[in-house]
Amino acid sequence: MQRVRFDDAGSALDALESRARELATAAPNRPLDVQYKRYEAAQQVFARIELAGPERLMPSVRAGVDIRGDGSVEAFRGRVRRDLIEPRRGETPYAALRRALEPSL
Repeated sequence: MQRVRFDDAGSALDALESRARELATAAPNRPLDVQYKRYEAAQQVFARIELAGPERLMPSVRAGVDIRGDGSVEAFRGRVRRDLIEPRRGETPYAALRRALEPSL
């Protein structure tokens, strides 16, 4: 686990996107067999990047992206219960995350 601090939310989101793109290209893209169950690459979370901000920058924000085993990326809000942020037509998961967080920024 790695923690990085940023002076503003925009910088944090830029860094999140950059790191997530690197991790997405490194995803193994292979199924995982565990005892009697098989998990396809898209069902596995290969990496997770979360944002949590101090009250002065991002009040009560818990959000981030999951990088799946097949290299796909999903944006979410929440910590314990994650709510998927659906991208709009032509929107990347990173843009969807920014859009969802705008009222909080």
